[in-house]
Amino acid sequence: MPETRTTGPSPALVPEQAGIRIVTYQGGHHRLTPSGGKVICSASGLGLHHREDCTHLTPGDSRAVTYPDGDGLTWRRLADAGKDRDDPQRAAYAREQGLLNGQGHPVTFPCTECVLTPVRTSDPRVRRTLSLTDALSIVDRSDWADDLDSAARQLEEMREAFPEETWAELPLESYALGQKNYRGTFCHLAEFRTPALGSISGGSAAKHIVYFRRDGRWHFDPRYADVGQAWEDVRAGFRRAFEAAEAGRLSDIDDIEALRSGPALVAKAVRIYHPERIMPIYSRDHVRHFIALLSGQPAPRLEPFAAHARLKEIIDGDERFEGWHPQEIQKFLYWWADPRPTRTVVKIAPGENAGHWPECLEGGYICVGWDKVGDLGNYADERELRGAFQEAYSEEYRGHQATVTTKAGELWRMSRLEPGDLVVANRGTREVLAVGTVTDGGYSWRPERDTYRHTVAVDWDTSYAQTLPEPQKRWGVVTVADVSQSLWQTITKKPGEAAAAGTRDRADTEPETPPALPADPVLTALGEAVGRKGQAILFGPPGTGKTYTALRFAVWWLAGQLGDRAIDPLVAYGTPAFRAVVNALADPGDRIAAHLTQVTFHPSYGYEDFIEGFRPRPGASGLDLVMKPGVFKRVCKAAEEDPNHPYLLLVDEINRGDLPKILGELITLLERDKRGLTVLLPQSGEPFSVPPNVSVIGTMNTADRSIRLLDSALRRRFAFLELMPDPTVLEGHHVGELHLADLLTGLNERIRTHVGRDQQIGHAFFLDGGSPLVTESDLATVVRNDLMPLLQEFAYDDYGVLATFLGTEIIDSERHTLHDLSDENLVSALYAELQVGTGDPT
Repeated sequence: MPETRTTGPSPALVPEQAGIRIVTYQGGHHRLTPSGGKVICSASGLGLHHREDCTHLTPGDSRAVTYPDGDGLTWRRLADAGKDRDDPQRAAYAREQGLLNGQGHPVTFPCTECVLTPVRTSDPRVRRTLSLTDALSIVDRSDWADDLDSAARQLEEMREAFPEETWAELPLESYALGQKNYRGTFCHLAEFRTPALGSISGGSAAKHIVYFRRDGRWHFDPRYADVGQAWEDVRAGFRRAFEAAEAGRLSDIDDIEALRSGPALVAKAVRIYHPERIMPIYSRDHVRHFIALLSGQPAPRLEPFAAHARLKEIIDGDERFEGWHPQEIQKFLYWWADPRPTRTVVKIAPGENAGHWPECLEGGYICVGWDKVGDLGNYADERELRGAFQEAYSEEYRGHQATVTTKAGELWRMSRLEPGDLVVANRGTREVLAVGTVTDGGYSWRPERDTYRHTVAVDWDTSYAQTLPEPQKRWGVVTVADVSQSLWQTITKKPGEAAAAGTRDRADTEPETPPALPADPVLTALGEAVGRKGQAILFGPPGTGKTYTALRFAVWWLAGQLGDRAIDPLVAYGTPAFRAVVNALADPGDRIAAHLTQVTFHPSYGYEDFIEGFRPRPGASGLDLVMKPGVFKRVCKAAEEDPNHPYLLLVDEINRGDLPKILGELITLLERDKRGLTVLLPQSGEPFSVPPNVSVIGTMNTADRSIRLLDSALRRRFAFLELMPDPTVLEGHHVGELHLADLLTGLNERIRTHVGRDQQIGHAFFLDGGSPLVTESDLATVVRNDLMPLLQEFAYDDYGVLATFLGTEIIDSERHTLHDLSDENLVSALYAELQVGTGDPT
């Protein structure tokens, strides 16, 4: 087919020999799949294809027509012939060139699956899938011009305020946070006033090495006799660090003992005085993440500044970054492949009835009260803040310890928000005022404000303003709260968006992508544990959602690992759609085992069920014993035959079985570094190994058995994640006067005191179908039928202990029974005892 020159607008395309596969086509970004020297026209469709296995083609259809494509640009010439698929000029060009389908009709557009696949580069999850070269080809560096100007200005301001030569005699009062007049100190400016130079926000004040504590004492390394000696050594350490950086010996900073507790602050200080020596990326984990991505090799286990040196070496040696400013490179790396898998999303109310919203919107921040505790940057950790909060607000909250702890946690949660996290500003229980993205400024204490001085810098988007279809009861009693995935999906469907989505032409424009869904931290942690160990156990008291979490993880993790777009990884638990997804994942099809396999251990479960064993079957002489593979052996066999896809085994009640007996030699083979090694099974004599694409999740009820009683060999090979009662899911929900969150907290406080932390009550006892209980009759039924048998077990049928749990108005300790109370009176007695009451009955 001869090459024909056309005059239409050409899609942007960098030559394939440069390795670029991202093109701009009809206003959007697309991933180009090379043709391999031929193009395919289907039997009846009007699309041009590059792959025979495209799902838009009928496999083996003899009526499909193939044409040569020597230069790989037939798709481009077709696209250039007209503005869209309906343009008659395209059809005319295709007919002229003989690009006809099996029915003789001209093709008019490149297939969106096997030629040009739309890439939504506004979605950070999509950008992570791009190669470095692809990402560089589409990024717009002009977006960061203002950031470069801000960085240059802040760099100059820091050098003017603290010239490098003054560090020889720099007084501690000019360096440290926490003092009465700490604003303007080096540490204050480094963390809170120079965000354009890179963020070191988050974490605790300990990253500043020396600081003044809220309790009136200096924090410093206890190996020093006093703060003066500590500061002298730390100050000398900074000077040595600057000298090492100037000499190009960045890794020498790792040997400066006085600075080892503050690598992020030290790295930013080096960046201020010697910006040509270090990248403005201060998290050690983030540095390692980018080393692995840019080098294509696992990140070596380097000390912090050796890692900084390695990252700088890789970037300096990559000609693709020639002429780039270090701040541009930092912005690009986080834009392309942010090491945080997803962002935190919280709702924060800007004052009662959103009274401070106007100044928040105008000033670009969100604010909360609790000003008596002062600047949160002065606290080493949440425990220290909790103590100060207790002292300042105990009387206001009537000495209710659970409330004090919860509110202190809300404040600490707000201060830990990082750049890129998302804030939903709300008024009341239904109104969303805006959604904002936390900027590099992060948390800041603003003493110039009359009240509500705790703030976080936010870039607001008011297009999300709306009234939610259902009230969020928890919002009425909680200032700072996590936003669930289902609620986030509701919020990000902007008003009018559903109607617009039906008319949007996805081929002509790249649709706006809402911010990524918030990660469930439990699922994220479980995914990290599985990646590290290969197997993990969820453990905790009854009713804490272990099986619920395991199944949600299976759907979320397998959807991501399999890359199956038909699976919604965040489908709501317990719905018909969720059950359909689980059933689909558990369907082996023509394989020996499915991607998801579920079993439950029990006292009779054995090695022959799990690995292999002889089983009877009818034979010529009655019953013959035949060797049968067990569940895990079948899973491993399927995984071995399908090495590019994951296989997950969920073991419910894993501690109810005799684990050493069930697992046998599997104990050794489960280890990550022994995956793929072969042993001979003792019964069949067959070779057996555990492939690296097999993962195991177990659940364990600690009320039955503590993890301390597990076989030590098993404990070494599994990661353990604890799930504890979570009263936050019950916040704002009442049955009559009784606040369910307070009921759960108060009851568990008494159980911990008298029995132990493993025998607590989980929040799931007070949920029905995933929603908190509503009526007195429902709660009374749960107390009588579900809680009482469990509490009796915890108390070993000692009704005196039961009375300390629930109170003498409910428990008749003399007659060893419950008092005969109506449902309403039972709930009232719980309210008086566990919410209004201040302590255990005597």
